[in-house]
Amino acid sequence: MVEDIKEFIVYLREVKRTSVNTEVSYQRDLLQMAAFLREKGIHEASKVTKTSLNSYILYLEKEGKATTTISRVLASMKAFFHYEVSCGRIHRDPAELLKAPRVEKKAPTILTVDEVNCLLAQPGGEAPKEIRDKAMLELLYATGIRVSELIHLRVEDVNLSVGFITCRDGMKERTVPFGKVAKQSLLNYMDQARQTLLKGNESEWLFTNCNGKPMSRQGFWKIIKYYGEKAGIQADITPHTLRHSFAAHLLRNGADVHAVQAMLGHSDMATTQAYMAYSQENAVRDVYKETHPRN
Repeated sequence: MVEDIKEFIVYLREVKRTSVNTEVSYQRDLLQMAAFLREKGIHEASKVTKTSLNSYILYLEKEGKATTTISRVLASMKAFFHYEVSCGRIHRDPAELLKAPRVEKKAPTILTVDEVNCLLAQPGGEAPKEIRDKAMLELLYATGIRVSELIHLRVEDVNLSVGFITCRDGMKERTVPFGKVAKQSLLNYMDQARQTLLKGNESEWLFTNCNGKPMSRQGFWKIIKYYGEKAGIQADITPHTLRHSFAAHLLRNGADVHAVQAMLGHSDMATTQAYMAYSQENAVRDVYKETHPRN
């Protein structure tokens, strides 16, 4: 089954043109499923049944996996076995009737403008690391890009003269503008810090760690957690928090929802519209504070 999974990942890359993150996620989920089934004596896709897949789902639940994780695993399995049927390797799809657990959608953590300003003010020193951190945080809030897109930016993806970056996700590409503050932070980083961090080496990546290697998701996670605690922000900040805040703040200030959708790279408008509730709720609260005589 492992070889079938490998072929499926190639199919995703070359035919479906999925993103690298999607490929990595599907491959991880499916190889873990195959390992579980192998322990049950099931080595071929043709031997997999709905019952055996349900057993795997129950196992994940007993392991305490989140419903979001289980739903993602189920989506991976459905896509894989549908592919197996289309290739003629199996005649019946064992995952077809499986149902995903109900996922409760949590409201995204969105910082206030004051909290964002406080967070972005934390890396204010002259050390190369702080200059880099300042540029990363400013660019993330200025563009709303995903952390995976941020750490995979190449130097050639940044147009400082015009003020936009180019993001690539698989075969998809979009340009996102950024403002003067982010531009100045990037200039400071390029002029004063990047070569020091590279330690004399060359790199195509815009942001690197202190050893001149590409920045990792885990590395950036630690950075934003550190500055969030330093800023005294009580909210649970994740690398996605600035993306959420970017979208909500733009919409609250009157940005066109279609423009925000394009900048975020959302394929589904409903995903972007979820931020509208936050902006409307806060607008109502502001009106109340400004107009109610007993406030």
